Amino acid sequence: MTSNSPKEMSANSLLNILHIADPTLPIGGFSHSNGLETYVQQRIVKDADSAQLFIESMLKNNYKYNDSLTLRLAHEYASAHQMEELFGLDNEISALKSPREVREGSVKLGTRILKIYSQLITNELVTEFFNKVKAKEISGHYAVVYGLITSILGVDLSSSVNSFYYNAAVSMVTNAVKLVPLGQIDGQRILYGLHPLINLLTEETLVLDKAMLGVCNPALDIKCMQHERLYSRLYMS
Repeated sequence: MTSNSPKEMSANSLLNILHIADPTLPIGGFSHSNGLETYVQQRIVKDADSAQLFIESMLKNNYKYNDSLTLRLAHEYASAHQMEELFGLDNEISALKSPREVREGSVKLGTRILKIYSQLITNELVTEFFNKVKAKEISGHYAVVYGLITSILGVDLSSSVNSFYYNAAVSMVTNAVKLVPLGQIDGQRILYGLHPLINLLTEETLVLDKAMLGVCNPALDIKCMQHERLYSRLYMS
């Protein structure tokens, strides 16, 4: 058997990133606004400028210290075959996600992506992790599974974190376009303008101390909890 050339491995890695970060991956991500719907109904987010401010704040103050750092740690644990640490991380995330809808949404996305990739690839780490989920010993949170799968697929840590931030940004922009509503060009202008921030946050996340995991964003948590009792809702969170 001949080994893949560096160019082939690079191309495969890019395709793996594009696949797992694709917003159309059938895991139900379009059903979750993660608090944005509350901000829109309360007229806090009401135009392109306030939508951009919300998304930037989410990336800098929420994702950086929560899901993105979780992803980085999961990727590192999976790469080192430290499965007990990976299981412990997943249980820790269950404790850190205070809003019920956000916690349940994270598990739904994680288990769905796990079901997809357990049928696409054969790997003992995925099997072991999935068995723990089915035995209800762990939950299978989205960021943990994303880190596990990208590690197994050979996606380097920096690219994995970068793609995760981009996926989050795309989801929030898409939701803002629907909810505010915004024009399609407004949405694309916001997304394109986020590129430098995404790259900066990727660099910062790669060196972030594990002790920073779970830094709280009280305002967002409250809005996510209020979402459960909104009179009308388009999203599950």
